[in-house]
Amino acid sequence: MPPAAERVPWRWLVAGRASRRLVLVVVFVALLLDNMLLTVVVPIVPTFLYTTEYEGTNSSVAPARTEPAPPALKAPPFSSMFSYFDNSTVTVSGSMSAVDLANGTESSHLPQPLASSPPLPSRCPEGEEFLAKENIRVGLLFASKALVQLVINPSVGLLTNRIGYHIPMFIGFIIMFLSTVMFAFSGTYTLLFIARALQGIGSSFSSVAGLGMLASVYTDDFERGNAMGIALGGLALGVLIGAPFGSVMYAFVGKSSPFLVLAFLALLDGALQLCILQPSKISPESTKGTPVFTLLRDPYILVAAGALCFSNMGVAMLEPTLPIWMMQTMCSPKWQLGMAFLPASISYLIGTNLFGILANKMGRWLCSLIGMAVVGISLLCVPLAKNIYGLIGPNSGLGFAIGMVDSSMMPIMGYLVDLRHTSVYGNVYAIADVAFCMGFAIGPSTGGAIVRAIGFPWLMIIIGVINIAYAPLCWYLRNPPAKEEKIAILSQECPMQTKSYTTQKTLRDFPLTDDSDVEAENAE
Repeated sequence: MPPAAERVPWRWLVAGRASRRLVLVVVFVALLLDNMLLTVVVPIVPTFLYTTEYEGTNSSVAPARTEPAPPALKAPPFSSMFSYFDNSTVTVSGSMSAVDLANGTESSHLPQPLASSPPLPSRCPEGEEFLAKENIRVGLLFASKALVQLVINPSVGLLTNRIGYHIPMFIGFIIMFLSTVMFAFSGTYTLLFIARALQGIGSSFSSVAGLGMLASVYTDDFERGNAMGIALGGLALGVLIGAPFGSVMYAFVGKSSPFLVLAFLALLDGALQLCILQPSKISPESTKGTPVFTLLRDPYILVAAGALCFSNMGVAMLEPTLPIWMMQTMCSPKWQLGMAFLPASISYLIGTNLFGILANKMGRWLCSLIGMAVVGISLLCVPLAKNIYGLIGPNSGLGFAIGMVDSSMMPIMGYLVDLRHTSVYGNVYAIADVAFCMGFAIGPSTGGAIVRAIGFPWLMIIIGVINIAYAPLCWYLRNPPAKEEKIAILSQECPMQTKSYTTQKTLRDFPLTDDSDVEAENAE
């Protein structure tokens, strides 16, 4: 009995390592934590820098500006006074004095409360010039993660071809944990910048290895599309809860609290990887993968990568600029800066899970074409909002449409490699991640400068028009041809028939058709 009981955990572990679903769970959790850390800083960094740098500097330089505030608080008990001159009651503002009343100047002060007492302007941050400069600094901080990831991704793709996916996945977890802890205890812009760049290295290992692992485990195109949709649901969930979670925790608990929670969750993810994966096992690909530069010369892969880049560039431009724009125009409190992204995140979660299945039926090229057009229209509508409720519609459409594009293009990248190159996926998902990172590198870094030069509405118009103009290129992914080498293999194995490929068909038909299998059985 005891020996059998001891074998039960070992059997469960062996079964877990052979289970594709548990591999999907590991990738889901890794993408979840990566994107929670990606977005949790969005509402925190602008207000944290404003509080520590602008308010801290001005409170030490000009303390006299805050001195007159207490006397004004004593005015409400004398807010009304009876005048014996004309037998009427006079309403007195907090700033009126007895000298004013004696001189009969109350009439000049009466309209003043109506003009100066609305609560919204009092919440508006001062320092318009500081906020304008902060657009650029915050944009560069957010872009540093994607820029580092852009440089590291090709190397990670080559590494996965040589040693497999498990070790890079675990390296990504270790680096992400260190980055999260560093975020929690960073108090200056420089340390935050280093932590963000370190996150880019960890994210590169996690995302490239995770998506490549899924593509190698789910070889059927239909199943791969569903698995990618679920994995991107982890990405969506991280984006969903990251910004609202960060804004609420920062406003009511403190800056370090959301990062410490994420560090604890990262430890759980590491334990899960140790159990399910084998981080010490080197398992190189049996087939040599297609080089990155060969894949980059494939026009169909470039079209798919461009769709990923430009659709995500819109939300990447919003991340550093929308909170500051809300602070300037809507006088939004801290907790609203993250909540503004909640509709986009919820709709992205719905879009990735819905179109992971639906895109395979309606055509992934059509799904991504419609998605990019809706992304452009939603971005054009963002500057029309007058308060946080006006952002619900545009942000919901934006998140849903990006979900359509991502859940369509990720499986297409794997399908194009199967169809036109060698079926080894590390390099192609490194390219997909590079495209994603280019959007998040170019978007924040240029978005802040464009906002300072011509304003936030023009930024949204520019990126919206770019998405609408790019959408028709997705039509070229409707029926990508196979490479000559693959056609030659087909014609050798089945000289009487060739198969035309569309992205709607599954890889069960590859390399032979169902009819040819029946003919082969009859021949035997």
